[in-house]
Amino acid sequence: MNPKLFWLITVLLLALTHRAETQQPPTIKKIGYMASFSTDPARQVFVQRIKELGYVERKNITIQYRFPEGKGPAVEAEQARELVRLNLDVLVLSAYPSIRAAKEATKKIPIVMVSANDPVAYGLINSLSHPGGNITGVSILARELSGKRLELLLEIVPNLSCVGFLLPTGMIDQDVLKPYEAAARVLKIEHRAVEIRSDSPDLPPAFDAAIKARVNAMIPIRSGTINVLTARIAELAIKNRLPTMFERIGAVDHGGLVSYSADDLEGVRRAAVYVDKILKGAKPADLPVEQSTKFRFEINLKTANRIGLTIPQKVLARADRVIK
Repeated sequence: MNPKLFWLITVLLLALTHRAETQQPPTIKKIGYMASFSTDPARQVFVQRIKELGYVERKNITIQYRFPEGKGPAVEAEQARELVRLNLDVLVLSAYPSIRAAKEATKKIPIVMVSANDPVAYGLINSLSHPGGNITGVSILARELSGKRLELLLEIVPNLSCVGFLLPTGMIDQDVLKPYEAAARVLKIEHRAVEIRSDSPDLPPAFDAAIKARVNAMIPIRSGTINVLTARIAELAIKNRLPTMFERIGAVDHGGLVSYSADDLEGVRRAAVYVDKILKGAKPADLPVEQSTKFRFEINLKTANRIGLTIPQKVLARADRVIK
């Protein structure tokens, strides 16, 4: 064969091979995402941030969603196990029961958490700087802000003598009230646990029990059940003229009096960055867990007026957002 013709054919074959390789469809990565309920704005925030990082659903990623809709820890755990069984590339979870269930179900699939609990104290990771295992993500310091919430509530309700902690049955076993109890002792405030069922919550009797126990302010403890019931809790609190301090921003939009919390949506944005790093080859064990640095204090003056409460000006001045 003519040498020139041979090299021409060789170059042509190499070019065709390269073109075929470049035209191969991209690998589609599979993400599992769970939020407390389907209307949670965190879902849209996550999708938007993951899109900004170069991912498009059905093009180079697919996302399997699960929403317990406030049906309690058992449902949260089971839906997490469902996601594990799908053998996905990475999971994004926020509720403690779902993170715990996924941790027990897999040592292989990376888990990115947006945790309201202390992940070290709850045994999810070894340490913030060296999480180890297959879990990393963001800690939003819900429990660590317990004392600050009580201090704010004491400024808002000067005659505060007894605070009620509204929470689903079973959460007491997770020691979520310990930080509040320690702070209440220092501030000389009595406290009562007011439990509701996760599977079929009946709120009016819970509020009746709180009033009977002389509770004069309420802190609903963050959970999937409480998140779904926020508007109803706020409504009953107004009816009973009880000031409320929520552990999740945005509760004031549903009638809650005040909230003090880390910016949940910022935590979800950061979680998307973790997902990007993991999909590009990073190991969860090598990615330090971040702690929230942005906190928001929100007040609903409409609710304050409805329950006959005057918010001190010095407190209003410190609020990040006031609904008038």
